[in-house]
Amino acid sequence: MVAFCSACSGLALSRRASSYNTCMTHILALETSTTTCSVALLTEQGASAAVVQRQLEGTAGHAANLLPMVSALLAECGIERSALSAVAFGQGPGAFTGIRVACGVAQGMGLALQIPLIPIGALPAVAVQAAGRLPQHLILAALDARMDEAYFAAYVDDVVHGLVVLQPPVLLPAGQLSAFIVQRLPLWRSRSPEALGVCYVGEGWRLAGATASLPLGCVADDLEARPTAQSVVTLALRDWHAGQTVLPEHAAPLYLRDRVAFTVAERALGDGGNPRAQAPGQAALVPMTATDVPDALEIERAVQSFPWTFKNFEDALAAGYEAWVLRKGAELLGFCIAMQAPDVAHILVIAVAPDHQRQGYAQQLLAQITRSAQAQSAEGLLLEVRPSNEAALAFYAREGFNQIGVRRDYYPAGRGAREDAYVLKKTFDQS
Repeated sequence: MVAFCSACSGLALSRRASSYNTCMTHILALETSTTTCSVALLTEQGASAAVVQRQLEGTAGHAANLLPMVSALLAECGIERSALSAVAFGQGPGAFTGIRVACGVAQGMGLALQIPLIPIGALPAVAVQAAGRLPQHLILAALDARMDEAYFAAYVDDVVHGLVVLQPPVLLPAGQLSAFIVQRLPLWRSRSPEALGVCYVGEGWRLAGATASLPLGCVADDLEARPTAQSVVTLALRDWHAGQTVLPEHAAPLYLRDRVAFTVAERALGDGGNPRAQAPGQAALVPMTATDVPDALEIERAVQSFPWTFKNFEDALAAGYEAWVLRKGAELLGFCIAMQAPDVAHILVIAVAPDHQRQGYAQQLLAQITRSAQAQSAEGLLLEVRPSNEAALAFYAREGFNQIGVRRDYYPAGRGAREDAYVLKKTFDQS
C-alpha cells in the first residue's frame, strides 16, 4: 500500500490510489533503459483499458526528448497532467544514464502533481510481451548488458497471478547463460508445474554464445524485444490495482552492475555480486531468493539444534543481506547469509546438507562471502560459534579464523539453559 510522509501529501495520494474504483484512471509510463525512448498513456474506465504509445530510437537524447514526448502524447490524448493518477517508469537494469532519466522525470512529475509512482523492471517488461503471445509459459528474459554480458531473469506466466518471479534479475556472461539455466531449470519447473512450456525472449539472446546449449524444448519468442512504455504500463496497471505504488522520493533505479572497472581476474571470480555458472555436473553458486527458503529451512533444521525460522530467512532477504545458495539441479546443497557492517562482514549462518558435508561446499560458500566482503572494502569476516561445536571450530581454524572474544549466554541450550559463543574473526591480508 502507499506509505505517506505527511498528512497533506498522504491525503492526496490516498485519494488518487483509490480513485480507479469510481472514475477514470490515467497512468503515464516512461521507458528509457535502452536505446529506445518511449512514453505511453493508459486510460482505464470500468472494465476497458486503452494504451497509446510514442517512441523514438537513438543512442542519445533521451533526457532532451522525454518531456516533449510526454507533452505531445498528453495533448494528443486530450489529457491534462493534473488528471494523471500515477506515473510508471522503467526501473532497469539498463543503460546507467537511461534508467536515471526515467526515474528522475517520474520523480519530478510525482512530486509536482502529488501522485504515486510505479517502478517496473526492464526484464518483466520484456517477459510480459512474451506472455501475451505464449501464455502460461516459463519465460526466460535476457537483455544486452554490453561487455559480452546479459541481464537475465526467469518468470512464469500464471493464470491467476500474472508474472511470477522464479529468478530475480542477475548479470551473467552471455556465454554462461545456457549453463546457468540448465542448472536452475529443474528448480524453476518444480515451482511452476502448470507451465505449458519454456520460451526465451529479449535482445540479450542475440549475444554470441547465449543460446549455445539451451535445453531441448525451449521455444524462441521475439529476440529483438526490449522494454517499452506500453509493456511497462501494462504491468503498472496490475500494481496500481494491487496498491503497489511508492512515494516519489522513495523511487530508485535498479542497478545490477555495481562496478564496471573490474579486472579480468576479478570478473572471472564473479566479483560485483554477479553469479557465475559452473561446468555441467558441478554445483551452481547463485544468489538466494524466496524460492530457496523452504529448502534452506530443511537443511537448517537438519544441522542445527535451534534453527533459524522461516521468518528469519524472510527478514534477511528483505534486509538485503548477502545470501547465496549452492544447487545441483533441483537439489539444494548448502547456503550462507552474511550482514555487511562498516568494517567487517558478519556471517550469520552457513550450512551444508548432511549428505553433502566434507566435499568442499562450505569452503565455496565462505569464499563467496569473502569475495563479496572484499569488494565492499571490508577488513575481514566475523562470526559466532558454540564452544560445543568442535567440528565448526576446527573448520574455521583451518580457514584462518581466530578467537577474539566470548559472548556469555549467547545461545539457547535447551531446558532453559544458555551456552556461550566464541567470537571468531578472520582478517584479510591487506598487502
